[in-house]
Formats: sequence, C-alpha cells, structure tokens
Amino acid sequence: MTHPDLILTGARVYTADPARPWAEAIAVSGGRIAAVGTDAEVAALAGPSTERRALDGAFLMPGLVDVHNHHAIAGQEDLFELRLPLGAHLDGIADAVRAYAEALPADAWIVGGPWASDRLGEIDTAEGLALLDAAAGGRPVMLSDDSHHNRWASSRAMELAGIAAGDDGVSLDAEGRPTGVLIEAAGIPVAQAHRAVGGLTAEQDRAASRRGVAMLSEYGITAFQDAGVSVQTLEALRALDADGELDAWVVTSMLVNDEIFGHDVIGDALVFGGERFRTEHHRPDFVKIFLDGVPPTRTGAFLEPYLPDELHGDHFHGDTLLDPAELTGWLRRVAEVGISAKIHCTGDASVHAVLNAVETLRGEGFTETRYQVAHGQFVHPDDIPRFAALGVSADISPFIWVPGPIVEAIREVLPRERADRMQPNRSLIDAGAIVAGGSDWPVSASPNAWEGIHGLVTREDPSGEYPGTLWPEEAITLDEAIAVFTINAAEAMGLADETGSLAVGKSADFVLLDRDPFARPANELVRTRVEETWFAGRRVFVREA
Repeated sequence: MTHPDLILTGARVYTADPARPWAEAIAVSGGRIAAVGTDAEVAALAGPSTERRALDGAFLMPGLVDVHNHHAIAGQEDLFELRLPLGAHLDGIADAVRAYAEALPADAWIVGGPWASDRLGEIDTAEGLALLDAAAGGRPVMLSDDSHHNRWASSRAMELAGIAAGDDGVSLDAEGRPTGVLIEAAGIPVAQAHRAVGGLTAEQDRAASRRGVAMLSEYGITAFQDAGVSVQTLEALRALDADGELDAWVVTSMLVNDEIFGHDVIGDALVFGGERFRTEHHRPDFVKIFLDGVPPTRTGAFLEPYLPDELHGDHFHGDTLLDPAELTGWLRRVAEVGISAKIHCTGDASVHAVLNAVETLRGEGFTETRYQVAHGQFVHPDDIPRFAALGVSADISPFIWVPGPIVEAIREVLPRERADRMQPNRSLIDAGAIVAGGSDWPVSASPNAWEGIHGLVTREDPSGEYPGTLWPEEAITLDEAIAVFTINAAEAMGLADETGSLAVGKSADFVLLDRDPFARPANELVRTRVEETWFAGRRVFVREA
C-alpha cells in the first residue's frame, strides 16, 4: 500500500463536488488528491513517513479559479508602471504624474493608470491635456482607463506616435483641439511607440508573469485564463513552467484581433503557432476575439440605441468589429485545429452575434469546441436559454458589474432601465448555463474572488463606496457563487478534470480561509481572507502573522 505524503484532518472541508460537498479531511500524494472523507477514514491511510496536520476546524476548499484576467499586464503594472490613486480626479492624476516624473530623465515615458471611467468628462478637454503635459514636464505619457480599452496620452506621446487630430478615435473638444483621450484602437500607436523605445526585455516579461502569478496565489487563485496574451507572455509561461516556477494552471487566449493592447504579433502568426508554448501547466487552448468595445465610450454593440448625443445622433447602436461571416469564419478555422474561443462582448447585439455563429458551427459538427462569451453583461432575454442549448459559457466579471464607476458611466449613455439590467446570472443559471467567474484584473483593482462572490450574492458594491444594489432579482446563492469561481470556471476553461473541486485524482489545489463563509452574513463575504494557498500539493502562499 502506498501511503499519502500529507494528511490534513480536523477541517471543515467544502469540496465543490455536488456528489459529496462536505468532508473533514483530505490526503495528498504525488501532488494529487488521494482521499477525501472523514477524519477516521483519511487518518487510517497514514504511513510512517506521512506528514500529518490537524487543522482545528479551519475552513478548507478548492483553489479558486479565475476564468478571465490579464496576469502579465497586472504584474507589469505592479513592477514597472505608475499606479494612479484609486478614483483620482483630474488634479489627483496630475499630481501623481508630476511626482512620478521628478525621478525620470527628461525624455522618459510615463506609463500607468488606471483612471476611472466616470472621470472621462474631467480629462476629456484641451485644458486637461495641457495640465497633463505640464505635470509630465513635456515627457510622453500613456495612461489607461479602468477598462483598459481607452488611453489618455500627452501631446508628446501623440507626436511620437504620429497621431493627428482627424484620426479615428482621437477625441476633440468643441473647438477641434485634441484632448489626449484615445478611444479603443486609437491608442495602439502610442503603445507601439512606447514599445519601440523601451519595451520589456525577455527577463522582465518573465518577471511580470511570475509576479502576476504570485499575486494571484495571495488570493487563492490556483488556475486562471489569461484573456489576451502576446508571444512574449506565452514564452514567459513556457519558461517558468519548464523551470518548475509556474504555480498555477494557466490557459491562454491568443489574440485574433487587437483593439487595445498593441501587440506586434496577432492573428494567424500567433494563433496557429501557439502549440510550441504548451507545457504541463500551461495550455494555449483558446483564441480571443474582440467583437465590440465598452458601453461608456459607445463602442459596445447593442440591439437598441444609446441615448442621443451630438456626435452619434438619435439611433446609434454601436457596431461589431467583425461581421457575421468574419466571426463565423474565424471560429470555424480555429475549431478545425482544436482551438476554443473567448469572445469579448459587452452589448447584447454582440452576444447575439456570437450565439448565432456558434449555432452554425454546432450544426456543422463542431460539438466539442468550447466557447465563452466574455463579460456579456447585457443579454437579450430571448438569448438566455441559448447559452445552455449551444454549450456556451458565460464568462462574467462581477467585480466591475456592480454599483461603481463603470456602472455610473454606463448610466450616462444608456436609458436607466436598460443600464441597470446587467448580469442576468440567476436567469442564466436557472436556464442551465455554465456561469464562470473572472476578475478581469487589472481592470478590477484586485483579483480577490471574494469581492466577486460578494457581488454575486448581494448585488452590492463590496467596497461600500457606491450605495444600492444592481438588479437584485438576479442574485445567486453562496454555494452557486463559489461554484462560479471554482468548478464552473474550471469547466469553462477545459480544466475540470484537473482542478476546480476536491476529488480523488485531481490536482491538490486548495486554500485555507480565515473563516467559514457559510457561517457569516452575506454582507461580510468580502472580508474573507486566504490564509494559505496550495498548488499541486505544494504550499505556494502563507499569510504572515
């Protein structure tokens, strides 16, 4: 008989396995779950060399799973960029830039963010741009917003990027003067100009990825899907895993099109070359398609129009970035080589287009390919049952679709009765859809899944800064919300055989919490803290006392 390497007893174990949701103990052998059961059942398996640990009632559950983040970008921002104060107004942004610039050479780039979506009106002026230019001392500046879809650039940065006042997506004031606000793809030339003179080295890319994973470990994330990777990030993940330094399961999404990042290799050259980066814990199994933008800048695609404004008129719906034939063609091409797809959709028209395309492909026999509608916070009621019928997962980001700055910005461009009908999670689950949780970090301030779980259960802003609830009828239960950030997300990513629940044979990925969330009020869920994170039977994070 082979004895386990490790036995943990005396715990309150939540398995996220519907067949046996609760237990008292687990055993680990060779980085895998060897047993789940009562204290007596599991303790009986111990041998002379088995490490034994009594947990004295601590809460143990599967490692958390994040179906949508940008870990390398988050690591890069943490290590190498300016972090603006959360929610800063125009003067606060300028002060942060001025202080950061003081330690830089005269021609150095200042890159960072995020500025809040509901501060757009403050910065989108020629006077605001002049303030930014002065704060930077004439240096090139590129600051992303909280959606990471739009940028605010200084005059020097736009000059270096060759951006002119008449270019698409370049915001102008009433007198035709640039404000520095660059909508969606209009900001890519600035990102490319920065990369041309000072992009990250291969070692810095690896450091950024390593840092992103380490930060995720602090929040108990043991598996995640990066929602848009570069060749550099794919290589960083390959190298980290080859050296035994990748402490999470990682699924990557290779960019078909690029509306925000400015990566130098996308499309065919990236998508069909991803296999060479595959390792034990890194799976380049998805493509990423941007089908629309974001509602606050009227780049999301809707079935019904936005509120009227002078620029867009009375009947503007927004547009999809690919027409139906292009979308279906790309999905077919990647499905033919076994690659699944994550499609960014924020408006209900883009969600509808994805479901139509998948319906076509399912009819052609592509029954095993995984599809995720990313964000999809607006879904027409008629399309809700189609998610389950077509096997499309809903990749949701409750971190940003609760009362907060992005919701406030959406209320300025959509009628209130439509703006507030976001995230129909209760309806999707009741219709049988797989609802999978993603942080979209660093669009969200942190990847703390308990912020997302809190929002799913209460429909409130976990920080308490923004009052009220958002469509409370669509709240879900705590066990459903935990499933969203464990087994559901693993299933949506194609990792359910490896992780997402505590079951014999799966990777020994689990966390110890500072409390039993089932024993606390729902409005305290956000206070839940991860004390330890274990990946593949190794402890990769422990909170210091």
